[in-house]
Amino acid sequence: RPLNARGELLQGPNNNKQVIELYTEDGMDRPYYCVIETPGSGNVVRIVNTAPVEFPLNAWVEPLDIDENGASTDVVLGGDKDW
Repeated sequence: RPLNARGELLQGPNNNKQVIELYTEDGMDRPYYCVIETPGSGNVVRIVNTAPVEFPLNAWVEPLDIDENGASTDVVLGGDKDW
């Protein structure tokens, strides 16, 4: 099955998103793995299937490493304060 997808990293409301366009002829034989650095809080990773509906995809997004001493788990709105 072909794999045609787009991965997006959104870092806050006022920043441009970073985009990865991905295509492979056979996603079952050659799956795609990547590590994306997401410093700070308020990051969103979005995976979009750009293939036809006949070619669904499975995606997993999970943390590789968590900085326990870094940002708190509180939601930060605006992000203009230095915590």
